[in-house]
Parts: sequence; structure tokens; C-alpha cells
Amino acid sequence: MGVGLSDTFKIPGASRFKRVCVFCGSSSGKKQSYQLAATELGDELVKRNIDLVYGGGSIGLMGLVSQAVYDVIGVIPKSLMPREITGETVGEVKAVSGMHQRKAEMARHADAFVALPGGYGTLEELLEVITWAQLGIHNKPIGLLNVDGYYNSLLSFIDKAVDEGFVTPTARHIIISAQNAHELLSKLEEYEPRHDEVAPKLSWEKEQLGHAPKVEIAR
Repeated sequence: MGVGLSDTFKIPGASRFKRVCVFCGSSSGKKQSYQLAATELGDELVKRNIDLVYGGGSIGLMGLVSQAVYDVIGVIPKSLMPREITGETVGEVKAVSGMHQRKAEMARHADAFVALPGGYGTLEELLEVITWAQLGIHNKPIGLLNVDGYYNSLLSFIDKAVDEGFVTPTARHIIISAQNAHELLSKLEEYEPRHDEVAPKLSWEKEQLGHAPKVEIAR
């Protein structure tokens, strides 16, 4: 394992992560617990001195989690800006050409991923970074903030896929879940990959963004 720039300036007790990518809904959901979880996740990132990269919207759970964090990068396709940005935005907003570039740019800036409750878009982003991990494109931890059991059905489906031989037991370990932000981030801090990479080890920046990596973070 290499020593990255983040380790050079790491203080005792600090997080191993400089920035976490959060996937979540542009809706607030029907339960207040979802909204509280978004705010609590933002607060937990601040406590651990972790910055945020997210989908760039100012509404729904996206807006709530971004408002709680000091250093924020939002990445949003130009076509979605009128729909997902209303009023004042938080932090730096990067406008990109489309959804693929959005995901690649968020992943490039992140040391770990967390999914709050969300819909199709959240699931699509989540499953893609899980697949990238399985392929060996990255070894960054991936967590589900399973608020009020929101992701129980998804986890049951994945366990069924393991039982039926479509997902290996070690690849199942890629997904980490917890019911609150403190427990989830603590688990992500302790994550070590166990699965076998399907493809040869690939540089994230070369594979997804088409240029050489700037700095290799420690994993």
C-alpha cells in the first residue's frame, strides 16, 4: 500500500479520508428520519474533518447534507441545474456535460462513498461504484446509511444473489451498512478489501477520465 499525500499531513486521530462522496435523493422523502440522517451525516463529516463531494443540488437530502459541511464540491450536469439547484448553492459547483462525467468526477475526488436513501439515480450511482470496486478500478470503501431499514430489501436481494452464485461472498463484503452515520463512517475507516479483482488493477483517472492520476491516495 502506497503512502499518499493525505497521509503526509495527517494528524493523530484524524480520519483516513480527506473527502467522502455522498449519493442521495433530490427529494427529502416522506419520513423526517431521512432528513435527520442527512443532517447527522453532514455533522459527522465535520466532526471527523472530512470534506464532501456530492451531486450538486440544493434541494432534498442533497441540500441538507451539503448545508452541514464546510468544504463542499458539487458536481452536476448542466441540463439538471435548473431542476436541482434553487436559491443559493453551497461550496464549489462543477458543471459537467452528462451523468457519466458527473459520476466519474465525484469518484475521482472521493476517498469513500456513502449512500443515503434515494431513488433510481442514487441506486444507479451506488451500484456502479460497487461494480467498479469489484472490477478493481478502485478500492475505496462503499457504505449504505440504512435509515429505518430503507435498504433492507436491497441487501436481501444481494444476499440472494450470493446464494444463487451471481455474487461471490467476498464481493458481498464490498458493501458496508449501518443505521447511523457515526457507526457507518467508523466501519468505512476500518474497511479492507477481501474480494478478488475481476480485471487487472486500473488507474481510476486513466480508466474513467482519460488522464494520468495526480496523486495516489493511500488505501
